[in-house]
Amino acid sequence: MVSEHTETKPTPRAAWFAPKRFGYGAGTPITWQGWATLGLFLVVTLGSSFALPFLPFRHTTSLLVGVILLDIIATALFFWVCRSHTQGGWRWRWGESD
Repeated sequence: MVSEHTETKPTPRAAWFAPKRFGYGAGTPITWQGWATLGLFLVVTLGSSFALPFLPFRHTTSLLVGVILLDIIATALFFWVCRSHTQGGWRWRWGESD
């Protein structure tokens, strides 16, 4: 009896960011998902920093630590998304084209 099961290769994730031409990391966004990710990152990091003076808390030190932790977590998540969705992956580039 012949099995109908065929192996399917996992489809690669679509690239949201272009690779940098020189250096390591991701370049500019190339899809709407990349732009939305960048916009969300900027809203979270800049919004939390600009909103800090307007929040009515008595313990400003704990609030400041909270904002710093929020920014660190947002930056780590943003780097992870960029690393997973960069065309050609994250690697050092010396100006060659992919």
